Amino acid sequence: MARFKYSGRERKGKTQGFINASSKREAMQKLRTDGIRVLEISEVPESFLTKDISIGSPVKLQHMVIYLRQFATLLKAGVSVVDSTNILAEQTESKVLKRALLDVEQELREGHPLSEAAAKHKKIFTSMFVNMIRAGEAGGNMDDTLERLAVHFEKQHNTQAKIKSALAYPAVVGILAVAVVIFLLVSVVPTFVDMFADFGGELPAITKFVLNASEFMQKFWWLILLIVFMFIGLIVFIRQNKNTKYYLDYFLLRIPVFGKMMQKAVLARMTRTLSSLFTSSVPILQAMTIVENVVENEVIAKVIHESRDALERGQSLTGPMKKHWAFPPLITQMIAVGEETGALDAMLGKVADFYEKEVENSTEQMKSLIEPLMIVVLAGLVGTIVTSIMVPMFEIFNHVG
Repeated sequence: MARFKYSGRERKGKTQGFINASSKREAMQKLRTDGIRVLEISEVPESFLTKDISIGSPVKLQHMVIYLRQFATLLKAGVSVVDSTNILAEQTESKVLKRALLDVEQELREGHPLSEAAAKHKKIFTSMFVNMIRAGEAGGNMDDTLERLAVHFEKQHNTQAKIKSALAYPAVVGILAVAVVIFLLVSVVPTFVDMFADFGGELPAITKFVLNASEFMQKFWWLILLIVFMFIGLIVFIRQNKNTKYYLDYFLLRIPVFGKMMQKAVLARMTRTLSSLFTSSVPILQAMTIVENVVENEVIAKVIHESRDALERGQSLTGPMKKHWAFPPLITQMIAVGEETGALDAMLGKVADFYEKEVENSTEQMKSLIEPLMIVVLAGLVGTIVTSIMVPMFEIFNHVG
């Protein structure tokens, strides 16, 4: 299906936007049906250069939060869903979200509900979003549903931002350390090779090691790059394959310090999503399926799947969770209380609050531990290379003296 950009007139005045159609003629017919008199229309060529390249989610969480907040405000002010979508499409800073909203607007004008229109853009509007909107449409409380979605994505964004902040410093220092070591081995160390050769004495073991490393780096730099690219490719392959990703996620959860932080972040995401879905009256089995798909950790997803199967058999939700090491007693006990009291959404919300706070504390502790450790590692690497050069030079000066 082709994409067309148009400008025209309607009752409210001039309008412009995008529309999908199989031909220019069909696009003009759709616009006339919507009461738009077309002044100009042209097909938008889509190529590699004009496509938005994105890694992960194509729309940033902060753009989604702003969209949801503004959408809820417009609906509370009495603006229709169609007009709100048109206004937000023009205001958003995300090009990907803008294109999606223009398509959604077109679907709405053709009489389709918002949930159905959003479901056609799975990469932007998750199954959680679609099901909560569907529940909001059925219950007639779309504005409240959008507010809950905004809070959910906002908390998710804050948690992710804290984790990225904790990992940013060691990543930068690590890259800097590698760059400095490569520079010293390739540019500095080779200048001393002839000097040491003329000296003719027995070089210290540390100097021999550094010289060999320098020689290897100069001759086989391409092999090192190849290994790095192969490693990155292997990680990408593992993450794309559901079976192999399970073992990667298991390994990440078991890493000391970092694993605990990852575990808390995943549990916070799981409980927050479940709480939001239950609050919006999404059926529990459907909610469990949604969380299994959005939790982004195969270890936790497998337990959620087992819990869903237990529910279908009439058993407790917490049965499989109690048997798994990744679920602390706090979660299973709070969920059990929620099941008994009928306040599962509230209990899960409190658990999510607790783990989001724990993630914040863990990231601060990790930064305080990693920062001095990375400085020591960087100093150790540079110090080793410098020492390997200075020790034989002292011997040369003593010999000459």
